[in-house]
Amino acid sequence: MRKPIMAGNWKMNKTAHEGVELVREMMDDLTPIASVERVFCPTFLAVPDVSRAVEGTDLGVGAQNLYFEASGAYTGEVSPEMVREFCDYVIIGHSERREYFGETDKGVNRKIKAALDVGLTPIVCVGETRELREQGKTESWVRDQVVAALDGLTAEQVASLIMAYEPIWAIGTGLAATPADAEEVCGGVVRATIAELYDRATADAVRIQYGGSVSPANAYEIMSQPNVDGGLVGGASLKASDFVTIVRETARAKGLS
Repeated sequence: MRKPIMAGNWKMNKTAHEGVELVREMMDDLTPIASVERVFCPTFLAVPDVSRAVEGTDLGVGAQNLYFEASGAYTGEVSPEMVREFCDYVIIGHSERREYFGETDKGVNRKIKAALDVGLTPIVCVGETRELREQGKTESWVRDQVVAALDGLTAEQVASLIMAYEPIWAIGTGLAATPADAEEVCGGVVRATIAELYDRATADAVRIQYGGSVSPANAYEIMSQPNVDGGLVGGASLKASDFVTIVRETARAKGLS
């Protein structure tokens, strides 16, 4: 059975001090839920302090981005080795990075390879807009994103990473996909595409998260789907009680509580 993983993407929220306070507020409640991997993804400036705050626990820390070069004259960027000093995970290809900062499929692929080279676990985001969904293009769009992201990776590398299906129309809108929608894309598109590109064993090993207005109210139903292996949670991860409840509901949905 794939171990579920719940990651909180704080986006551009929480100072370093606020981030540490949030983690400390959740730590006692999250620590016993070892059946679910729990990961905090703060801003770069908060990463070192949050990393120190969880030291000695099994709670994980991830970055929200990285650059694919090892070093150099790239003002404002952060290298894979710099991320690896404090993190075990890194979010790559989030729709906000693609939309607001011009990230391309090619760049996402380079970042995945750079992350894997230093031992980071990429959380690779894919997902469609509302317009694409209404045009019936969800499957082709998401499939193309998966193919581009995994270009040149070995089966072993692919099995070690995490995919995150985030329908763009559901991110921060309160319009979560239905559990059936999440299952259809996570299993019928993302996992199916990996099986096509590699083999069934590789596809079965990959953990696939759902992200997009995940809340305490819908977490159990969404996480009960067999091909949804956790979540990439935005707004609800900024509220201690909400994130703890989502993690608990994930453990319950997977029969691990």
